[in-house]
Amino acid sequence: MGRIRVLVADDQPMVLEGLHSLLEPEFEIVGEVGDGQALLAAAWRTKPDVIVTDIAMPFLNGIEAARQIKKTDPNVKIVFLTMHADIAYATEALKSGGSAFVLKTSAGGELLTAIREVLEGRKFVTPAIAAL
Repeated sequence: MGRIRVLVADDQPMVLEGLHSLLEPEFEIVGEVGDGQALLAAAWRTKPDVIVTDIAMPFLNGIEAARQIKKTDPNVKIVFLTMHADIAYATEALKSGGSAFVLKTSAGGELLTAIREVLEGRKFVTPAIAAL
């Protein structure tokens, strides 16, 4: 099996650049997009194993994009990476088909752990939220 294919979605170019640097040594980055509509198109086109997405994005938020993506590709793992440190967001993200919920304030290693966990079939919720 080749490298795990990851699609990244965030509306902030600096965040995308940082995610690319963090993830690229271990995973194949198949695309980087800046809004929810572009995420839908890229997911259909690239068929990633994992999607790392923000919640708050233009045109379509990450939660709604996840719902739509999971309808056509139920096997893709979706990791939410967000600034929303709120249990309600985490609950909604996981209900939409997400496998993990990580805060942007977390260290990069936590995102890598989350991706590895979901690839093993487990859920991951950042400890800051899981403790609530």
